[in-house]
Amino acid sequence: MTFKTTLGSLLLGAATIGFTMPAAADQLEDIKAAGKIVTATDMHYAPFDMLNNGTYEGMTKDLFDEVAKEIGVEPVYQDIPWTAELPGLEVGKFDIVIAPVTITPERLERYSFTPPIADATVALVKAAGNDEMTAPEDIAGKTVGVQQGTAQFRQLQAYGETLGGVDVKEYGTTDEAYADLATGRLDAVAGSLPNLTYLVKNRPETFAKFEPAQFGEPTYFAWVLRREEESETLLAAIEDAMAKMTEDGRVEAIQTKWLGSYTELPATAPGQ
Repeated sequence: MTFKTTLGSLLLGAATIGFTMPAAADQLEDIKAAGKIVTATDMHYAPFDMLNNGTYEGMTKDLFDEVAKEIGVEPVYQDIPWTAELPGLEVGKFDIVIAPVTITPERLERYSFTPPIADATVALVKAAGNDEMTAPEDIAGKTVGVQQGTAQFRQLQAYGETLGGVDVKEYGTTDEAYADLATGRLDAVAGSLPNLTYLVKNRPETFAKFEPAQFGEPTYFAWVLRREEESETLLAAIEDAMAKMTEDGRVEAIQTKWLGSYTELPATAPGQ
């Protein structure tokens, strides 16, 4: 029997028994089959994510509880250090990163983003009663804390270079940076405007925002999925859920509860 004959016989046999290739995996179908969606976040990033006497709460949880309800599954929340979240997502340790992740051109090339959940423009906070620094440019030559591995860290570095230099000190969490600012080890802390607004609102005796507080280009926070065909249906389901929540007022109510006001946000991730 020749090779051609053998190959022909195999193809004929496959056709006879109705041979088909297995369908591509679908993340949304897998999640619905399991009845749960596994998430990762850093529970030390108020007002989005925080632990209150061991209980997870915050704006992120309130939003994602509603999204999971719309999808029809139970959310599983995991407290993961920020620097381990995106690498863990890539290797499939969880379905989605719900820590507020700043949308950047570099990240858009590598990940899929949900619709924005908040403004993420970088801003500055100082110790209450510090009258030596008022505007952002006053941090020139000062020591400024920021969470490591964040877009705010990169924006602070770039801004510091335009001022002739800023001593940037990195922290694993924003809480650690705030503690050092309160004890005088730092001159200022850089972070997203919503985080710093919440901080000053709850601790006005200790912290104050710069005026103006923001610097750099306007940016947004969103959640992150793997950038692959299998995740497209999950992204579409989250977009549909958030559109419904925006239309019926749930997004506005949750924003107002945690941030004190409502900001209308794009329906999809800008640039995606």
